[in-house]
Amino acid sequence: MSKLAIEALLAGKTTPARIEAFLARHTFPIVEGTNVTVVWQGAADAVYLRHWIYGLESASALQRVPDTELWYITVDIPRMSRVEYKLDVHRGGGNVWIEDPRNPHRAQDPFGANSVILGEGYELPEWIHADPTARAGSIVPFEMKSAAFGTTRTSKVYLPARFRATRRYPLLVVHDGSDYVRFADLKIVLDNLIHRLEIPDLIAVFTDSPDRLREYANDATHAQYITEELAPAIARQYPLYDDPRQRCLMGASFGAVASFSTACQYPDYWGRLLLQSGSFAFTDIGRGNRRGPLFDRVVEFVNEYRAAPRAVSQRVFMSCGVYESLIYENRSLVPLLDATGMQVKFVEARDGHNWDNWRDRLRLGLSWLFPGPLMFVYE
Repeated sequence: MSKLAIEALLAGKTTPARIEAFLARHTFPIVEGTNVTVVWQGAADAVYLRHWIYGLESASALQRVPDTELWYITVDIPRMSRVEYKLDVHRGGGNVWIEDPRNPHRAQDPFGANSVILGEGYELPEWIHADPTARAGSIVPFEMKSAAFGTTRTSKVYLPARFRATRRYPLLVVHDGSDYVRFADLKIVLDNLIHRLEIPDLIAVFTDSPDRLREYANDATHAQYITEELAPAIARQYPLYDDPRQRCLMGASFGAVASFSTACQYPDYWGRLLLQSGSFAFTDIGRGNRRGPLFDRVVEFVNEYRAAPRAVSQRVFMSCGVYESLIYENRSLVPLLDATGMQVKFVEARDGHNWDNWRDRLRLGLSWLFPGPLMFVYE
């Protein structure tokens, strides 16, 4: 077995010239099979790698090369993995979390940005980038008065590039739609998949909530708004199929709970569900839950469904990262859904609870739920 790059550096005298040559010779992090080495250079009392892999220590200490300001850590990262992280630098009695200045790979989310380790074999999907040959769809504002909420609600509507008022279209309603567009490139993905004929031309509604943790936790008012108000209002303005197989609810995390719970409250109306890293917390005994009071209504909902599973849709696509704490709950839900007669497709990824993970599963999920003219499905 060949020596790791960092081991080769440490094997000799670590002069400033050798360190500078080492830093100039490599791109970082250094990926050598399943070994990934992260380095940081600077004055510090301690440096930690802070990652979001559930089940492992969240902070791992970097080692300092003796008599230098070079810090390093080598971690085992399985092939095809994405791992988001920050460096926790301690000095002078304080600490600060920073992005890795030597790593060009970044992931954005509503809270900022993280550095990303791309394990051996992981490739950024090429269909997430704007294709100059694909005609771009348009996004237009949509506003309506909600009787359920007693307020005016705003959404955005995606219209495919070849939209015609004389045609009919499937409907995709996306919870946390603005975040899907901003952090998961959903508008670009729709343009590309439609252009490639992998999904049909469709109309998507990007809906958001001003109080998502409450409204998305099996809230009857939210389900009423989505099903009795928003979907019919879109149908009055745009030509949609009047067919459950052509209506899909989609969401990630609490948005997946909102999608599934809405379908449960209006069974057979939403014939397609796309659920990503659903926060499907439940308890096997007792009423308490380890995730805190924000999940109380979710736990109550999922416990009730697990006690009496029933078919509420026709096709359900689920995805989850194996590095997130929700993998157990999602794996547990799959056989229950499948046993009801619903068609279920579940995929796992070596990734965490983040927007890039959800983005990377969009092509598979959307084309399975809404196969386009070039997609052949054998089941």
